[in-house]
Amino acid sequence: MSVVLFRRVPVTSPVHNLWAGTKMISAFLISFLLMFLPTWPVLGVMIVFLVFIGLVARLPLGTLPRLPWWFWGLLALGALLNAPVGTQAVVRYAQTVTFALIMVAASFLVAWTTPMSDIAPALAKLGAPLRKLRVPVDEWAVVVALTLRGLPLLMEEIRVLRAARKLRPKDNLLYLATENPLIDILTAAMAVSTRRAGELGEAITARGGTGELAAYPSSPGRADTIALAIVVAVCAGSAVLGFALL
Repeated sequence: MSVVLFRRVPVTSPVHNLWAGTKMISAFLISFLLMFLPTWPVLGVMIVFLVFIGLVARLPLGTLPRLPWWFWGLLALGALLNAPVGTQAVVRYAQTVTFALIMVAASFLVAWTTPMSDIAPALAKLGAPLRKLRVPVDEWAVVVALTLRGLPLLMEEIRVLRAARKLRPKDNLLYLATENPLIDILTAAMAVSTRRAGELGEAITARGGTGELAAYPSSPGRADTIALAIVVAVCAGSAVLGFALL
């Protein structure tokens, strides 16, 4: 997958202008509904709804990730493993896979239409009531912000490590006997991540802490209320449809 999965697609649309918290609440409502009612009618409604959001957001087709062939092969293998149990097991497996893909698509829509710098302030505002219980909401929001910022860097480091590994000589018998690409890449990535995390922590400490989450924090508006009402209506309508067809 491309690093573009963790970056905002630079287009202008009503979806892009919504508050980040509204999009996260919408994704939570969809996941909550599918968690308790993952029937095919509900899954179908959610697929159509996400496609509609993608069209409204004016996302180009090139934004979609090009999944490798082995990903679809693993999905097919899972269906074959469930086939001896019975048709019902294959149907349940297909529902689980569809549910997972819908949640991944909803998460990607949030990432494609939201600047990553807006996620942490929105989480802090949504978790504001938890401060009365002495929950470290701001600290958690900072962790999320740093994680989102570090994911593209980590993926780029892995690409560099893979490219460097391909340049190593492979005519040594000892190398061929101990070759394990996955373990080598993961070990090197963990070492690089640990070093970068230490450097980032020292830099934050030298600057006196994390400071404010955002210089100009955003807040929900009228468009967010309308969008959230649409999501609630779609979820409620799909739930009624799902119960009616049970």
